[in-house]
Amino acid sequence: MSQMLKSSGAMGAATLASRVLGMVREMAYARFMGDGPVAGAFTLAFTIPNLFRRLLGEGALTAAFIPIFKEKEKNATEAEMWRAANAIVSAVVVFSAIVIALVLAGLSIALATAQFDPKTRLMLELLRVMFPYMALVCLAAVFMGVLNARGHFFIPALGATLLNVVMIASVFLVAPKFGTRLDEQIFALAFGVLVAGVAQAAFQLPSLRREGWRLAWVTPWRDETVRAVVTKMGPAIIGVGAFQLNVTLVQLGSFWVDPVIVASFSYAVRLMELPQGVFGISLATYLLTSLSGLAAEKKLPEFRATLGQGLSYLVVVNGLATVLLMTLAVPIVRLLFERGEFGPASTERAAEALLALAPGLVAFSMVNILARAFYALGDTRTPMKVSVFCLGANLLLSLLFISDLRQAGLGLANSITSFLNVWLLFRALRTKLGTLELAELKRSIRPVVAAMMVGALFAWGLHLLWDSQLGKATLLLRLGAVFVPAGAAAAMYWAVLWADKLPAATEVAGLIQKKLRRSRE
Repeated sequence: MSQMLKSSGAMGAATLASRVLGMVREMAYARFMGDGPVAGAFTLAFTIPNLFRRLLGEGALTAAFIPIFKEKEKNATEAEMWRAANAIVSAVVVFSAIVIALVLAGLSIALATAQFDPKTRLMLELLRVMFPYMALVCLAAVFMGVLNARGHFFIPALGATLLNVVMIASVFLVAPKFGTRLDEQIFALAFGVLVAGVAQAAFQLPSLRREGWRLAWVTPWRDETVRAVVTKMGPAIIGVGAFQLNVTLVQLGSFWVDPVIVASFSYAVRLMELPQGVFGISLATYLLTSLSGLAAEKKLPEFRATLGQGLSYLVVVNGLATVLLMTLAVPIVRLLFERGEFGPASTERAAEALLALAPGLVAFSMVNILARAFYALGDTRTPMKVSVFCLGANLLLSLLFISDLRQAGLGLANSITSFLNVWLLFRALRTKLGTLELAELKRSIRPVVAAMMVGALFAWGLHLLWDSQLGKATLLLRLGAVFVPAGAAAAMYWAVLWADKLPAATEVAGLIQKKLRRSRE
């Protein structure tokens, strides 16, 4: 069994727990605040500091730091390796403190002196509460990156579960104590974000200490490691974070068109992030450390083969997820979110956005992997240039689509530009490496497309049959409306791939069977 699947599978298990709890959190949020103006204000305010988690915790900081840390691990002493880690921790503390102080001062002055409409004022007040989350998530990103580089994937990924537990508790236990109106109670969720950030960072510390790390101040101003990470991290922020930057910039513009668009699109993005995070981010995180080691040892043939194998696994797993999200968008959204303040109209809006986003799932995940291949080779500028171009294209398409298609237009723009991003990254990587070992990936395309078509027919047909014959009046019927078509579609999908004897599919299936056997023992 491929070590890539084992390591990314272990991390994926922890990420799955986190993402499932994250989905429970979104369900609690939907019931509590729906997708109205207050929900739009909170979503946008949280999106801004949360962007640092997306870019740093799952992207640029670790992408820039892990290759350097791995090089120290292989070619320097243990003391120098830990000194490099402490230099980055010290730099993060200083940088985040300065940024937070400036942003909070600016927000306070603006709120005290300027006149804003109620929805904008609420958003800025919530942002002022939540913005310090940035420092906590930056530290957690460094801690997770170090543990990943040392071969630990499960515990770091599990830390995000604490974040979701605290945020869920803030809805049910704390919000009722903040007042009677929704625009008052929403501040409980904002303070919950800060507590959750502390929990996530602190969760990593015991594992770091067992590895031998001890906190020590290292003056970052002239440190060689800090300079190298900063040099690479600037381009990496845009390279790895193309999708998240797209989402954030689009939501900023959409908020002033209609806050409802922001909230509806956000729920669809959360559903997309479940399969993307469980396997796509987990695989990309593993590949960064693996490819960095191969690049450091100048093993380019193995580098190409590992990258091609990882992409083939991604296409197989996320191909099925794409089918289910597209064909079952309405019943999935209805099952998860439709209760309390989130009504049938909210379901339709979020499902429209999901239907437009889902075709780009494989491309979104591929961008993460291909960008990390460049970072492992020490090149952060090429993905940055590609992403800047795609960001501009996304904003242009969003402006063209939003007036007629609203949240679905935002999803369509993101999907189109993600495919463009993948195509440009492939071209640039082929130029850089001379050739790419993509035989396994190319071998996967035709059977995966065939399996997707068969799976989609079964999912869509059973969904229509269930809806017309049984309906959706009870929770049990809503569960069946999702899991009966999804189960049939998944069975047919894997049957097609199994009949084709696709290597990537048989390895993934073998890993799943092995995990299931262990769980019964």
